[in-house]
Amino acid sequence: MTTRRPLDDIRIVAVEQYGAGPFGSVHLADLGADVIKIEDPRNGGDVGRYVPPHQSGEDSLFFEAFNRNKRSLNLDLHTGAGQSVLRDLVACSDAVYSNLRGDIPERLRLRYADLCAANPRIVCCSLSGFGMTGPRRAEPAYDYILQGMTGWMSLTGEPDGPPAKSGLSLVDYSGGYVAALALMSGIHAARRDGVGMDCDTSLFDVAMGMLTYVATWNLTAGHVPQRMAHSSHPSIVPFGAFETADGWIVVVCAKEKFFVRLCDVLGTPELPADERFNNVSSRYRHRAELLPILERALRAKRSAEWLALLREAGVPCGPVNTVEEAFLDPQTDARGLIVTTEHPHFGTVRSIGSPVRVGDAPPPARRAPQRNEHADDILRGLLHYGDQKIGELSAAGAFG
Repeated sequence: MTTRRPLDDIRIVAVEQYGAGPFGSVHLADLGADVIKIEDPRNGGDVGRYVPPHQSGEDSLFFEAFNRNKRSLNLDLHTGAGQSVLRDLVACSDAVYSNLRGDIPERLRLRYADLCAANPRIVCCSLSGFGMTGPRRAEPAYDYILQGMTGWMSLTGEPDGPPAKSGLSLVDYSGGYVAALALMSGIHAARRDGVGMDCDTSLFDVAMGMLTYVATWNLTAGHVPQRMAHSSHPSIVPFGAFETADGWIVVVCAKEKFFVRLCDVLGTPELPADERFNNVSSRYRHRAELLPILERALRAKRSAEWLALLREAGVPCGPVNTVEEAFLDPQTDARGLIVTTEHPHFGTVRSIGSPVRVGDAPPPARRAPQRNEHADDILRGLLHYGDQKIGELSAAGAFG
């Protein structure tokens, strides 16, 4: 018996490139959606194919990380013939998904108003830097720029150091998740109501939205957030990274009981009774007095020793791992997070699988497509084009 995947009945035409867009759709592909990746033949397809250092020809390990389980088709949407093929794809699809500059969907006719004649239930989801409205709609945007613009970098790093970005492109990745959520919500509504729509998602909106309580503090109470030493939490103490005899660990005392347990482990059981440290508010006010005490104590033993003692006592904690050490954590294997695919140049490619879990069966993994690899499958098998029509479209520049 074949087990159907959750999105086996969803088809998405993805005019996507590089990171944010492909990251959003790869989770949908892992869940079974037929993601048809449209690649512009004028410039060699998705620019992600050429990202070093692990790159060969038109393939890279960067591209592999974002495009598992998708199909690829060369299509020049700047031509009338390419637009004709797009409309035929729209007629048998649920969504058109793009991550282009905010003014490009209008120019390439990727909005609902442009495509609803081909399919009234089509959902047109745009993920752009600044959205399809507003004074910045035509500006290019990248994750690093948005981390700076939206205040993230002012909150990251040591207090006496320069502003810093996150070690990962979290605006891009969060934007991909939000776009995938918007797209699936749109498909649900279109199937219920028989009418599609536009979904206008922007990385700027996502990055601003993720300011959450910091935004509320500032907008409502005028609070000015500051960078905290050792990645500490702005209001809960202790809650951050602590140096040990041989490295760093993270200790989190988000509840009163955890602070009491921590003090017992550190041999400072008198601290919870001290009026300076006996509740969340007092520890917040007296963090400058409390943290040096804890820091001195934690530097006395090695990380592994402290982690064993703290876990046994029920104190939330963890190591500050390297990326390689994170892969070796037994939880990584237990959760089946590493997936393998076979590639003609890179051999066995080991990647991180999608954290989106629906049902019990692990999703199958198929390597990222070579450019235009699925042209015959899509043009002949899905759209039922014959040789003559493919020849005419080709002559008219549809495929580059």
